[in-house]
Amino acid sequence: MNHSPDHKPDYQSAAADAISEEIEIQGHIIDSLLLPKILDEITVLGGDFSINDISIGQLRTDSSHAQVKVSAKDEETLQKILTQIAQHGAVPVQKHDCILEPADMDGAFPEGFYCTTNQKTEIRIDGNWTSVDLQEMDCGIIVSPDRQTAHCLPMSDVQKGQLVVTGYQGIRILPTARSSPQTSGFSFMHSTVSSEKPKGVTVREIASEMRRAREGEGKILIVAGPAVVHTGSRDYFSQLISEGYVNLLFAGNALATHDIEESFYGTSLGISIEHGSSTEEGHEHHLRSINRIRRLGSIKNAVDKGVLNSGIMYECVKNDVTFLLAGSIRDDGPLPDVITDSVEAQRKMRELVQGVSFCLMIATTLHSIAVGNLLPASVKVVCVDINPATVTKLADRGTFQTIGLVTDVEPFLRVLLDEINKSE
Repeated sequence: MNHSPDHKPDYQSAAADAISEEIEIQGHIIDSLLLPKILDEITVLGGDFSINDISIGQLRTDSSHAQVKVSAKDEETLQKILTQIAQHGAVPVQKHDCILEPADMDGAFPEGFYCTTNQKTEIRIDGNWTSVDLQEMDCGIIVSPDRQTAHCLPMSDVQKGQLVVTGYQGIRILPTARSSPQTSGFSFMHSTVSSEKPKGVTVREIASEMRRAREGEGKILIVAGPAVVHTGSRDYFSQLISEGYVNLLFAGNALATHDIEESFYGTSLGISIEHGSSTEEGHEHHLRSINRIRRLGSIKNAVDKGVLNSGIMYECVKNDVTFLLAGSIRDDGPLPDVITDSVEAQRKMRELVQGVSFCLMIATTLHSIAVGNLLPASVKVVCVDINPATVTKLADRGTFQTIGLVTDVEPFLRVLLDEINKSE
């Protein structure tokens, strides 16, 4: 249905002397609740609106369109409103090119730079909309010298003279469309975090998503913490790797260390994996494991020489699964494969996540948040943790597409493997 400007709905309240701007929103703005969210934010931020034109799609596959007049008491309030609703895909009807300013120094953007989101973004250059590559939140947008391409860049990597997008003019965000049951089995995408939701259905859909990726429709990234080893789940995770359900592994020094410790001593932090009891001089096992790998030069060398012959890191080497171990200030050793420069580790992670379509985060708060910051909104993310706050933190920090499964690691990996094997 359509409403022309001459037949406006009654839900409008713009003051005659207010400053205003016409904006438009299109896509699945009704079923995704984007339109009511935008209208609510306008009023919460002190503005008014009038819907001048609206066309609502009749089917789930149909796109909807709305043209809204946004009004505010002053220019500052109006710009604040426009900036906020732009995050949901609202763009001004009157088109302007984006504003470009050369960086005046290395390692910092000009004041007023545009701060990116994790959603697909386009910028207007010379009257044409250009897609922004390497989409990532909390970055700036760099435009090539010939003004033909644009990409996201973290502030630490900007170089003097590069063209940086500033302000909010000439920028439009294309919110991630909701998947329909006909096109994706990931139908729990908008579920909330809860320990009481039925886990069986969720795990089955995770298994289906991982099968699709393995069959050529994507790339699977696993982000894992040492609890995978501590809880006796190592064999399940190792089997996922050997069966081709892991394309990329991000972890810290601890996961690799305790995985190798179990291979060498049958313990994790000195506790027997088989009996659950402490062992004599067990507190030394992780240090002796690290030392042995350091003497050999790398985890791969340990595998090639037959010193390391089981576990997660062994399977990664044997199955050519790329792994990245990012260090922290509390690490023992660390293992020779660990990248101890956090900025360098972030750069490498940023390179490796390109092409990832599904990310499974298991029992690691800080690593999960770090990786979530690097992923575009189009990547499906599942976070499994015994603590619901881990998933909440991910969503609060911008990785809104995260689905949380509140459970312990061991039963989750066991059931996931059962579901995968059941369908093969």
